[in-house]
Amino acid sequence: MTDLRQQALDYHAYPTPGKISVELTTPAETSQDLSLAYSPGVAEPVRAIAENPDDVYKYTGKGNTVAVITNGTAILGLGNLGPMASKPVMEGKALLFKRFAGINSFDIEVKHKTVEDFVNTVANIADSFGGINLEDIKAPECFAIEKALIERCKVPVFHDDQHGTAIVTAAGMINALEIQGKELRHANIVCMGAGAAAIACMELLIKCGAQREKVYMLDTKGVIHTRRDDLNEYKKLFANNTDKRTLEEAIDGADVFVGVSGPDVLSPEHVKLMANNPVIFACSNPDPEIKPELAMATRDDLIMATGRSDYPNQVNNVLCFPFIFRGALDVRARTINDEMKIAAVHAIRALAKEEVPAEVLAASGSKSLTFGKDYIIPKPMDSRLRSAVAKAVARAAVDSGVAGLDMPENYNG
Repeated sequence: MTDLRQQALDYHAYPTPGKISVELTTPAETSQDLSLAYSPGVAEPVRAIAENPDDVYKYTGKGNTVAVITNGTAILGLGNLGPMASKPVMEGKALLFKRFAGINSFDIEVKHKTVEDFVNTVANIADSFGGINLEDIKAPECFAIEKALIERCKVPVFHDDQHGTAIVTAAGMINALEIQGKELRHANIVCMGAGAAAIACMELLIKCGAQREKVYMLDTKGVIHTRRDDLNEYKKLFANNTDKRTLEEAIDGADVFVGVSGPDVLSPEHVKLMANNPVIFACSNPDPEIKPELAMATRDDLIMATGRSDYPNQVNNVLCFPFIFRGALDVRARTINDEMKIAAVHAIRALAKEEVPAEVLAASGSKSLTFGKDYIIPKPMDSRLRSAVAKAVARAAVDSGVAGLDMPENYNG
């Protein structure tokens, strides 16, 4: 662990502090170049944009730029450490946007006293960008922030901790249940955790076919049920009319366990109580709700996924968020709606069923990958994700009426 800590610190410090920089896209070598880049030449695109605001996409980088914005109140699994402590994570997000989808990104860390302050700050700068990626904002404030910004901004706003996690979870879950001979609409689901990711995951699973009355969500006080009087408006959506109160009671006969909570909360005894051919998504990072080797030693009929790269079936947001924005930007979507999210789910899950190219095997360090218990979702380094997901998202944006442009001819993301 000490070696990893030092390697990580050195990675961020050398050869230049941080992980991102600004690059020039036009020549700036001669006096003529400078006269075009700045005064007097720059006045011409200024006049053009003033006359036709949409020309900002033609003459500036707005259409390929995303702002990654946080207040640092829920950094990874580390908690509320403040805006500056979140900066390495936001730079990391910008790195992923560029590496996987060719999207330029700026990280913005906001200090504020109220939700309204944060919303006003972001809304007032949103037009500078093609899209807004919210990150590491604690629940329940994150729900109100995203809702307000979607209403106020003319560019797509996407809280990746909610929806990115939900999209990848749904894609992997539907595939896992199919392999286990089950259907999402019949599955009894236990969700350990009731924060932003948990609520978004369950809402999207319901939109994909799960039954709300078959979802048992737990927070630190146990099962969320209709007779509790301590629930916020978001938890109330999952208040189940049930006599179950504990994880042990909820998981008895369950087909699915989704963990977005903390380490080691699921015991072998809990796993034994689950139905035949269960699915466990233990996504707490870096330490899952149950160690995969412990779960697999308990029973051999389960499918296991985690948030870690050193086990099969990694639930990783990078499978979707760069490509969702790629598709949204390329058709100038005004928002990222449910149709676009569900399109991403099905694009990701379909890719897992295709033959895996040699370059993906090499990048993932695998000898072979075939759709099955140890391969229910694509690997993060699969370059086919960009085209598959971006095309599906762009098409869904156009078909649902939120796009400003038609699909480009022969579009491949």
